[in-house]
Amino acid sequence: MTDNVVVFGSLRNRLALILTGGAALLAILLFIVVRGYAAQIAQQGQDNILGASVSSILDAAVLRDGAVELDFPYASLSMLSTAADDRVFYAIFEDGALLSGYDGLGAVLPAKSGESVFTSANYDNATIRVATASRTLIGIGTPRQVSVSVAQTQDALAETLNKISRNVALFGAGFFALATALAFWAASTTIGQLSRLTMSVTRRGPQDLSPFLKPVPSEMVPLVGSLNTLMSRLDQSLKQSEDFIAEAAHRVRTPLATVRSYAEATFQRVQTQENRDALRAMMRAIDESSRAAGQLLDHAMVTFRAENLEREDVELDGLLRDLVQRMTPVADMRDVAIHLESTASALVRGDPVLLQNAVRNLIDNALKYAPADTSITIRVRTNPHISVDVLDQGPGFLAGEMDKLAGRFVRGGDTQGHIGSGLGLTIAQDVATAHNGTMVLSNRSEGGACVTLQF
Repeated sequence: MTDNVVVFGSLRNRLALILTGGAALLAILLFIVVRGYAAQIAQQGQDNILGASVSSILDAAVLRDGAVELDFPYASLSMLSTAADDRVFYAIFEDGALLSGYDGLGAVLPAKSGESVFTSANYDNATIRVATASRTLIGIGTPRQVSVSVAQTQDALAETLNKISRNVALFGAGFFALATALAFWAASTTIGQLSRLTMSVTRRGPQDLSPFLKPVPSEMVPLVGSLNTLMSRLDQSLKQSEDFIAEAAHRVRTPLATVRSYAEATFQRVQTQENRDALRAMMRAIDESSRAAGQLLDHAMVTFRAENLEREDVELDGLLRDLVQRMTPVADMRDVAIHLESTASALVRGDPVLLQNAVRNLIDNALKYAPADTSITIRVRTNPHISVDVLDQGPGFLAGEMDKLAGRFVRGGDTQGHIGSGLGLTIAQDVATAHNGTMVLSNRSEGGACVTLQF
């Protein structure tokens, strides 16, 4: 049945993909945020050192006799040493004129220096971080504006940020891997509820249409409710079908049997050959209709009951003995004897109605082809397994047709002149299959056909 279901994706994979995608976005966001914060902290640390260097230089500046004197503290530059040997640049200005340092550095400085200004720029083919501060020196004469700028390349900072980025990337990858595993686990656990519901329904027998009463998550309540409603409707429909089949069998067979009796009685009273031939054709048509209707209803009943098999311990000897007793009058009318051979008690777990229906159709088939003054033998065997043989002394099966005679409405090539619908062997095979058995067709060496139901 699942071969005809159109599959569109997987809920588990879709849920896992959504959770994994969310984890990937979180990992990327985590990397960006942590790296940005780390860059901010590292830059702030460098700015603090640059600011301290600038302050130490400004503290050494004094105004004597109207001139700026500065005892350059070399410790102010040594504090900027790094493991990456970053280059350090400085420039000291008095009222905009260079007193000491790198003249070209003035081109990258801010136009106006405030109390502490930090900026990034390119100088001498390198990215530098510049700290600039100024101070007004007041003495005898005109006040003087002293500005100090200290710059440093950012190789150490870049190396630190690269290390932080690698560590954050590894942490993000680990977080993503863990989140992915948790996503698949969560998806499997969630979908597992559906799998358990599926397994519970699959394990039920065909006749078990009771409601599903096990606790389920709230999201599955509509599904289980719809399933229980479907089972209830199906159970009601099957019961109606069974009642219809039983009623139809009664209403079809009884009128046909009545018409057959009247036709036969009329046939006995009619003298003219023309009327007798007409009545004979009528009785034959009635027999064909009765047999076809009966076997169609039998087949419908077998199909229904096979899907809802009611198993019980069936004693084959008693079942077949009752069947032979009821079919003996029909056999006597054709001058055919029916014998039952059973040497041991055979117990089969199955549906007695279907088992009797199968053997009755086999006996009925045998009666059609058995010559007058012959016998039909029904043999029950228990070794090596339980089986029922129906043997006749008729013409047997055509060798090339035995593989297909069990098909619906299939009749052999030697059935001319015999009433039939091609359903007798189909019914017997369906019953055997419903009981996990097989039906085997063969010809007897001494002549006649043999049909075996093995259980």
